[in-house]
Amino acid sequence: MNSFGRIFRIHIFGESHGESVGLTIDGCPAGLSLSVEDFLADIERRKGGAKGTTPRKEDDLPIFKSGLFNNKTTGAPITILFENNNTRSTDYAKQRSFPRPGHADFVASKKYGGHEDYRGGGHFSGRLTVCLVAAGVIAKKLLGQVKVESKILEIGGEPDIEKGLQKAIDAKDTIGGIVECRVAGLPIGLGEPFFDSAESVISHAVFAIPAVRGIEFGTGFEAARMFGSVHNDAIENAAGKTVTNHAGGIVGGITNGNELVFRIAIKPTSSTPKEQQTLNWETGEVDTFSVKGRHDLCIALRVPVVLEAVTAFVLADLLMLENRINRIV
Repeated sequence: MNSFGRIFRIHIFGESHGESVGLTIDGCPAGLSLSVEDFLADIERRKGGAKGTTPRKEDDLPIFKSGLFNNKTTGAPITILFENNNTRSTDYAKQRSFPRPGHADFVASKKYGGHEDYRGGGHFSGRLTVCLVAAGVIAKKLLGQVKVESKILEIGGEPDIEKGLQKAIDAKDTIGGIVECRVAGLPIGLGEPFFDSAESVISHAVFAIPAVRGIEFGTGFEAARMFGSVHNDAIENAAGKTVTNHAGGIVGGITNGNELVFRIAIKPTSSTPKEQQTLNWETGEVDTFSVKGRHDLCIALRVPVVLEAVTAFVLADLLMLENRINRIV
């Protein structure tokens, strides 16, 4: 449910407007140097406050509760907290009559009998991606020479990000985007067919990022329009290097030593200021409604660092399964 991984195992907890959110990592090797400073760059990349993102900003300084001694990991579970200080819960109390379209409000209430913390999306909130980013910081340090990088390819169908954002601003609405991840330096052999193929495990983790609607590896859906002779990646040397990379670095569910390439589709932010017709569950009637509060114009803007993080901790786990990362570093 809230845990992921087999050896490098992550558990996340907390709610958007609760006291804090946090994570526990089990299986992290001992002896890894770790300090607050290691987290600052990626945490800053995830924060709101920039154009097109929520004005809600948190300091998000990691508070280490266990698993660290003398600035090195001990091999015991690592628990990290991030405090929630900049909350405005009244924004959500005012609109409680309406389960927000596109959000988990309706299904969460049905699943948990109305006991869920609905403020700011509660446990379903993108706020918890700070926990994923923190896990990614540690995983990236374990990956060594393996480099994980993500970037936005387009916003609202526009390669020009500013132009894509302006479309949403002009429409007084929200908008989605596409984010690409590339990984260099992976060895051959990661992944376990059938159900634990490299694509399967990466996809599983990627869909933990709120707002992800799709994923494709290599040429993805374009492969359906290609001939096999074109799509096949010819092997040009004994190291497995291929002339093309339509497969995106994974064949038969196993990494082939070429660059890992995949893209994800991020939906428009559900919390749009545009008026919508939706259920008022106090009256039982469909009514006019618009979302108030502080929300991202485009969630995709904050996704690249989160995508890097989940990719990194998946790869760290796969490398540990192959004994390519030692239990003492």
